[in-house]
Formats: sequence, structure tokens, C-alpha cells
Amino acid sequence: ELEENLNERMPAGFGGVAEYGITVRWIKNFLKLIRLLLERRAEFALFGGVRFGGTLTTDDAFTMGFDHVALAAGAGRPTVLNLPNGLARGVRAASDFLMALQLTGAAQSDSIANMQLRLPVIVVGGGLTAIDTATEALAYYPGQVEKFLQRYEILSVVQGEAAVRAVWTVEEKEIADEYLGHARAIRAERQAAEQQGRAPCIIALLQSWGGATIAYRKRLVDSPSYTLNHEEVEKALEEGIWFAEGLTPVRVNVDQWEHTQSVRFAVQKQDEAGQWQDAGEVELPARALLVAAGTQPNTVLAREDEKIFKLNGRYFTACDEEGNPVQPPHANPKPDTAMVLLSRYKDSQDGRFISFFGDLHPSYSGNVVKAMSSAKQGYPVVSRVLGRIKPVSSQSAQQFFATLNQQLRATVHRVERLTPNIIEVVVHAPMAAERFHPGQFYRFQNYATEAPVAGDTRLAMEGIALTGASVDVACGLVSLIVLEMGGSTDLCALLKPGEPVILMGPTGTPTEIPSNETIVLVGGGLGNAVLFSIGAAARAAGSRVLYFAGYKKQVDRYKVAEIEAAADVVVWCCDESPGFEASRPGDKSYVGNIVQAMVAYASGGLGDQPISLADADHLIAIGSDRMMAAVGVARHQQLKPYLKADHFAIGSINSPMQCMMKEICAQCLQPHKDPKTGKITYVFSCFNQDQPLDQVDFSGLATRLRQNSVQEKLTNQWINRCLSKGE
Repeated sequence: ELEENLNERMPAGFGGVAEYGITVRWIKNFLKLIRLLLERRAEFALFGGVRFGGTLTTDDAFTMGFDHVALAAGAGRPTVLNLPNGLARGVRAASDFLMALQLTGAAQSDSIANMQLRLPVIVVGGGLTAIDTATEALAYYPGQVEKFLQRYEILSVVQGEAAVRAVWTVEEKEIADEYLGHARAIRAERQAAEQQGRAPCIIALLQSWGGATIAYRKRLVDSPSYTLNHEEVEKALEEGIWFAEGLTPVRVNVDQWEHTQSVRFAVQKQDEAGQWQDAGEVELPARALLVAAGTQPNTVLAREDEKIFKLNGRYFTACDEEGNPVQPPHANPKPDTAMVLLSRYKDSQDGRFISFFGDLHPSYSGNVVKAMSSAKQGYPVVSRVLGRIKPVSSQSAQQFFATLNQQLRATVHRVERLTPNIIEVVVHAPMAAERFHPGQFYRFQNYATEAPVAGDTRLAMEGIALTGASVDVACGLVSLIVLEMGGSTDLCALLKPGEPVILMGPTGTPTEIPSNETIVLVGGGLGNAVLFSIGAAARAAGSRVLYFAGYKKQVDRYKVAEIEAAADVVVWCCDESPGFEASRPGDKSYVGNIVQAMVAYASGGLGDQPISLADADHLIAIGSDRMMAAVGVARHQQLKPYLKADHFAIGSINSPMQCMMKEICAQCLQPHKDPKTGKITYVFSCFNQDQPLDQVDFSGLATRLRQNSVQEKLTNQWINRCLSKGE
């Protein structure tokens, strides 16, 4: 009765690696047994969408009545390959790929999740994650293109093929035709196999289109995957992947569209004495480069709360059951003594400790089996320290769970349309509201089990990054502003009051609010929703605020009173004539783009300047990547005569995001380019979305934002069809 088709299995949010790190074709029905064994217990509860360190801090946990905190947060920041074009479209971290594939649901036939993959695929790495990534890529590709073809054909019948194709650019049409051609070839092979009474040979087709190759710097027999689990490597090779030895990537080559086209490798070979020797270079075709080159422990908490979470090298510190510092052995999953305690909470003597397991721990990091070992060896330690604490009564336990349910479970309070394409979603989530600081954001989505189903499509959202426009702490409400861009954002209008939703956060870093300075806010469209709280906080801190609020059309403006309250002076900008009328004395109006408005204001073209642009100490720009890029350039060109040379400018970077858990999946990676040296560095935007305008590589950002554009545009049309049918 518990068995289910693994291709249709819905991840239940129970163990990250178990859910999306291990290949989807491994039997996972046993996870239900573990889950049921826990859920049958009256004193067990599972709360999804709660970020420890964000929604719930360590102090919160112990104040609310928890007696122990066990960190089982797994692997953290993936290794980034510092190569030329190392973040071109088509390049992804393996953790990004696997999470989008399974946890977000791209692999499911009824899903609207988008995860664009092209062949040939090259996976860099030699561990078990590289093996899983390569096999998953080959398994995903046929399903991806077949779903693409099915939806394309249905939409073409409904609205005409020309209309379906009209939304794509020249490059996107090329990719779409590639998908459609491959899907038709797979369909033909399936039909031929059925007629001939044989199994379809899909692997041969995939390999003829480039297949999936693992590129490893040493030999197969030296690789961690082979030494840890050679049977899994054997099965992967049987499924059609290739393994290339002695290859180290040195450059990603791109095509005219700045999409990954090939990868250049340095080649090394072993001589008869076993020494590695340089053997020149080789270039392999690749439309997808998936990087599985290892991860760092997930120690973000040490940067968020350094008083409680201290580091010893790459890992957290450890202590014994009396709170004394100890040194756990490294890479020994069977130590004589399991040293799994991290610290005693505020040096209390009552047994309240924090413990750490799996990849967070120097003894047990590396793979899932070691993580299980850490739990098996560590639970007696946790039991002993808990034994010092007096158990609560059953009545107190009931009250404890009631409090958790009230504080942590998010539900829709109301949905309100503000403009033809902007809605406000107000969510009741008391603790998420209480922890919010201006500039932070949330990961928002509906539950797949609660999502409406239209025909054969489940309208479950991908995770959407939404900034908190405002919070009402007394009522426990968070206001989120959503721009309907097609796809998942269009589904927000379907939400009903009382519906349970996921509101993970707040996450990201709060915007730095200067005191007693002059601040210029530059908002474009939806970006203005982010600046309400920032402007209000700046004024409360004694700063003067000059606010340029920009919109494409007159109908796009919303929350006028909130914008006015966030600024001493507002300059209303609109591309559409006749523009807006300023309703307060001292406010201004301009018809044109936001850079032109700033020049007009600074030069006196709009009359008197209640706050001079020349007095600006800080400039904060939030809007589309094109708008922020234009403001960044204008500061050094047409606006240069009107600004202090030493003013500081930041933008809130709208990178593509998935987990939003700070340095986990790496979808939000953003290149920085030093304007003086040209050196490239990489930043995880979901850790800190506010980045110096002069360092942001906006062309790289624009490229990253187009990673799934072919699928996204087709999915947008598909969702519109689903919604119009009213099913």
C-alpha cells in the first residue's frame, strides 16, 4: 500500500540528500516508513519553511521551550570553478541541477517547474554526486523534451504555431527546434520499438546527440565514487554515461549568444612510473557544464551568530558533556568517543546543548552513510544531556505545540490587486514578521498537495523570491508585492484566505541603514515595494531621503502613501505621458526614464532642489537589472558632475534563486568584476542581495536570468491555457 511510482513521487521535505541528492531512480519508498514511525508519535511535529537563523534563532528556540538543538544541515557552499566564462548560461552547480530536478519537481510530467538542459552534458568531478548528476542528466533529458513537445503541439492547435513561436528570440527558436527535433526522434523510436516488440533504444539517441561525460582530473579507479561505491559507478556506466580521465577544465567557450558551447581541458596522463605528466589540451563540446567538485560544510550560522557558533577551521567547534572544548578526529566515522556536542547554551548547567551531525562534523563529513553513522553514534550523547532536564507535563507539551503552530505555520490572510499586473499577498506568519528587517526577502510558494490541478498539470509554484514590503508585527502579518510575469507568479492570484503556504525567511542580509546622512533611493517598478521599509527606516535614523520612483506606465503605480512616507522628497518618473502629478509641496514629476529624471532634477530642470543630489552620501537602486545597470553607468557619466566622488552606491541584485538558504544550491551565484583590476569573484546573492553597483557584472546577471528562458516562455503560455480552461 505504501509503494508509489517513483517518477510521480512527490518529495515530502524529509531530508535534503535523501530527497534530491540521491538519484530519483533509487527506491525511496522506505523513507515513508521512517516518516510514519516518527509521525505516529504524539510529541513529534515537522515544520517546513522555517529557516533556523532567520525565522527562528537559537535564542528563540530555547526561550520557546526547546531543550536541545541538533544541527543536521548537510553540505553547504559548492566549489566554484574560477574559469573564463565560468558562469555562462549552461553552467550550473550539481546541487542546483539536482535540487531543481527533484525537489522543485522539474522531472515530473505534471510540473510547471523549469530546468533547461541541453546536450552534450559534461559533469566535472569524481565523487558520487558527479555520478548521480550524469545519470540524472541522461534520464531527465528525454522526459524534458517529450513534455516540451507535448505542450508545444497542444498550444499550437489551440492558438496557432506562429503565436506560440512569436515570444521566442532567434536563439530561443534554435533551442526550441533542437528540443522538438530530439523529442520527435524519441517518439519515433518508441513507436518503432513497440511495433517490433523490443525495448526502445533511447540511450543510443542520447549518445548520438553528445550524451553525458564525467570529466575527472585523475583515473576512474582513483575517484572517490569508485573507492566508496564502485557498484554505483558500474550501474551508471551501464546506463550510458562516459567517464573521461585526466581532464582539468581551463576555459568555458561560448557561442554568439553567450551560451556554453564547449569546454577546454588540460590533459594529464600517468607514465609507467605512476607520475602524472602534462599531455596538452583537448576541447570537448558541451551545451551543459554541471560542476560537482565538492562542497564546504554549511557553517553560515557562524557568520550570523558568532557568539554561539564558533569555528575550528572549516568546521564548528566541539565540546564534551561538561561544556569543555574537545578536538574530534577528522575523517574517522567510527571514533572511540562520539564528540557531537557543539556548545552548551550560554554555559548553562541544565543540560541545554547544541549538537551537530553529518557534513557539519569533521569526523562524519563526506557522504550520506557517514551522516547516518553520526546520528547512530551521537544519539546516546544527546540522550544523556537531555537526561539532566526535567520533562514537561503533557499539558505543557500541548501548549508548546499550540504555540509553535500559531507562530510558525504560515497562511494566506488576503490577496489584493494593486495594478493590472501587480498583486499584494498578505501572509499571516507571526515569527516571520517579527524577524523582518528592511531589505530582507522571503521564499514563497504554495504546497503542491494543496495546489489546483488543471487537466494533467499541477499548478504548484516554483519558489519565488519576494521582498517584504511591510510587516505588522502586532497582527503577525507580512505584506508581499508580486509582479505577474507569467509562470509561478501568475498563480499567486489564485490563493485563498486561510490557505497554508510556505514563507521561508526572512533571509538575505538586511540593508545597511545609515544615520544622519543623505540617501538617494532609486526604484523601478516592483523595486519600489522594497524601498518602502528602507526609506522609512532611514528617516527614522535621522537621514534625509530623496526618492526617485520610476514606472513604465501610469497604471503601474501603487502604494503612493507608503512611498511618500518613506521620503522627504519624491520625484515621480513615468515613461508614459502625461506622467504623474505630485501631490505634496516639494515633490516633482518627470516624463521619461529614471536616469533622465535624475539629470533633470540635479541640473535644476525640475525647479528648486529641497535636497540636493550633490549632498548624497548613499545611493540605493532597486529595479530590473537593466535599470540598475543604467543607473550604475550614469553615475560615472551624465550624473558625475552632480554627485560626490566618494558617494557609495548599491543595488539589490535580482539573481535567479532557488533554495534561498544562503550558499547551498548556488543558483544565485553572481559574478563581480573589480573595476580597477578586472579580477572576477563570485558572490552568493541570496546571502547578501545588496551589492556595490560598480562591482556587479550586469551582463553576466542578464545572462544568468535567461538560463531557462525557452522553457519559461512556453510554460507561461501553458499556464495561461490551464487557467483559461477554469478546471
